[in-house]
Amino acid sequence: MTVESIADCFSNNYQVLVAFGLTLFAGLSTGIGSAIAFFAKKTNTKFLSVSLGFSAGVMIYVSFVEIFFKAKDILIVEHGLQHGYLLTLLAFFSGMILIAVIDKLVPSFENPHEIKMVEEMKDQPAEITKKNKLYRMGMLSAFAIAIHNFPEGLATFVAALQDLSLGIPIALAIAIHNIPEGIAISVPIHHATGSKRKAFKFSFLSGLAEPIGAIVGYLLLMPFMSDSLFGFLFGAVAGIMVFISIDNLLPAAREYGEPHLSIYGLIAGMGLMAISLLLFSW
Repeated sequence: MTVESIADCFSNNYQVLVAFGLTLFAGLSTGIGSAIAFFAKKTNTKFLSVSLGFSAGVMIYVSFVEIFFKAKDILIVEHGLQHGYLLTLLAFFSGMILIAVIDKLVPSFENPHEIKMVEEMKDQPAEITKKNKLYRMGMLSAFAIAIHNFPEGLATFVAALQDLSLGIPIALAIAIHNIPEGIAISVPIHHATGSKRKAFKFSFLSGLAEPIGAIVGYLLLMPFMSDSLFGFLFGAVAGIMVFISIDNLLPAAREYGEPHLSIYGLIAGMGLMAISLLLFSW
């Protein structure tokens, strides 16, 4: 084995590990939401609204300005202008359809993006606080979030594997997105069982679906990986993130009661993403 091949092997393994680390960080941010639910006396709606809007801004901007066009460039090189562009469009909408189908399969009662407040830890009327119902809701929320997080993990991993300048802000955006999901799991389970440990455990485990999605995707796809498949996956990542932003993040930000702040966060996320990409290009 030559020095150059050893260096290439180390470089590839290092990039895989970094991409996986970013995906792990994003997924386990559900634990931050769980901790907020335990220690905060009141939900900071302004902070959550801005943060969720910011996350949406990062993902929408990077999807339309960077990821979509990188996928298009790769596929055009491999398949020519017309076929390459058509494959990019197919990949983009395939990603949206995939996450939409997953979202549709989760009943609205168990939908992980249903807003939960820290205040819901306090005593509620008896018809709401029946322990079995709350525990079931928390467990179903954990399961539903795990299902949603699986393709998100693959999206974060693929983006980081292709370009760390894209992977880092995407991982941060996904992490912000996962914080209220951690609250959605912790609130009902803690209220039903009285156990912070159990509530945190299920919140933590649901976040593991993201790095698991990355591992499964890597093991299944890497043996068959080609420029064409990578370009298609990259286009699908753009579709997944746009759908998450429009269908989940922005509505959730507005439900926290701060619609204008969510838009300010959206613009700030786009602006910061634009500046960071500009700096990385120099």
